[in-house]
Amino acid sequence: MQKRIVLCADLYYFYNHMKMNLLTVASLLRKGKIGVMPTDTLYGLVGSALLPEVVDRVYRVRKRNRKKPMIVLIASKDDLAHFGIILNSRQAKLLKQVWPGPHSIILPCCSKKYHYLHRGKKSLAFRVPADEELRRFLQKTGPLVAPSANPEGRDPARTIRQARAYFGESIDFYIRGYVRDKPSEIIEISNSGTISKVR
Repeated sequence: MQKRIVLCADLYYFYNHMKMNLLTVASLLRKGKIGVMPTDTLYGLVGSALLPEVVDRVYRVRKRNRKKPMIVLIASKDDLAHFGIILNSRQAKLLKQVWPGPHSIILPCCSKKYHYLHRGKKSLAFRVPADEELRRFLQKTGPLVAPSANPEGRDPARTIRQARAYFGESIDFYIRGYVRDKPSEIIEISNSGTISKVR
């Protein structure tokens, strides 16, 4: 498949003036492609969290430590059902206070079916972005793994030019847009509702 670059000024422009490209990129992701795009925090190297082979490719391309799970972007807390996660009342109440927002929440995820994601940690970090347009995009793509767009140990890409210098033709698309200058806050919530700040 020919590599493609999708350029846009910001997410609002992308969603409201480039509908065909939106549908194209969403289709690429559902079909197992990976690429760099703006998230609600930094540029992310994104791919379907529901396809083990895609997750493996993201690990390889990013040269990420395979013992480290990746953050998963979801459109709403209802998407947690994809990963066999059933919230108790205390967890649901806490999530209502922080989602949508720039908070990645670590929740218990013990099933062996999702070992390719939790890497034996038996927990996963999820985030429901505050950006409504990004949530609309996630409704079309399904949950996405979204580590920052950089090889392990390098600085996160701040521009598409930097991302292309990192990944070149090894990924399937690039989308330019506005990003924040810092990663999300990471909070862990246990089954008992205990809260621990990780980052």
